[in-house]
Amino acid sequence: MRLRPLDPVSTIARIWLGIAFFALFFAAWAWATIGGYVSRTFLADPVTMIREGWLLLTQHGFLYDIGMTIWRVVGGFFLAAALAVPLGIAMGAWKPVEAFFEPFVSFARYLPASAFIPLLILWAGIGELQKLLVIFIGSFFQIVLMVAVAVGAVRRDLVEAAYTLGASDRTLVQRVMIPHAAPEIAEILRLVLGWAWTYVIVAELIGSSSGIGHMIIDSQALLNTGQIIFGILVIGIIGLVSDFLVKALNQRLFPWRLA
Repeated sequence: MRLRPLDPVSTIARIWLGIAFFALFFAAWAWATIGGYVSRTFLADPVTMIREGWLLLTQHGFLYDIGMTIWRVVGGFFLAAALAVPLGIAMGAWKPVEAFFEPFVSFARYLPASAFIPLLILWAGIGELQKLLVIFIGSFFQIVLMVAVAVGAVRRDLVEAAYTLGASDRTLVQRVMIPHAAPEIAEILRLVLGWAWTYVIVAELIGSSSGIGHMIIDSQALLNTGQIIFGILVIGIIGLVSDFLVKALNQRLFPWRLA
């Protein structure tokens, strides 16, 4: 098969190539661990990982931990999106609003969410609110700026055409700028949702009694690398499934922009 730049790949070929990578990855992992090239104390082999994962699911209530982590991601992310998207639209549509908020938002988006955990524990305790706020902080400022850029990039000919047809400023935003940017906003939310998964695990590593991150910390204390790897893989699988679901929804909502 000849590789050419930007040459499209069929859906079937894409699926099989993705499966081939994972097959090679697990084969190399098994060769390194089962073959004795890497100590199983530091890296469990795939068989041990599957066995430990089964024990987690059947004997240690890991399904509850998975459910709690999903709830935290969904809650924190949707709270951030509900506030960030309107603010981003306002910044993209009205330049005075952008001039007022953009310096602070640009500053805040470089602050790591994990650095706020000690303060959030002092302010909100170690309950669910603290974890939701970590995800909120990690997602909110990123969404605001990216949405503002997407809305502000509306084609000038569409704006001029709307004004020529008698559109008011409010109508321009509602009927031209937002619909034009909607597919890109949906993609922004899909990307930031993936980042939210990294924030929730960090939040669960400290002061948590449930969740995937809590399980990983407990397994670290027991040197159970099989459970640690299983927890990491579960995060990846859930994130991958959610990414495909959101991408499929975006394609259904905006077929003309997301092929």
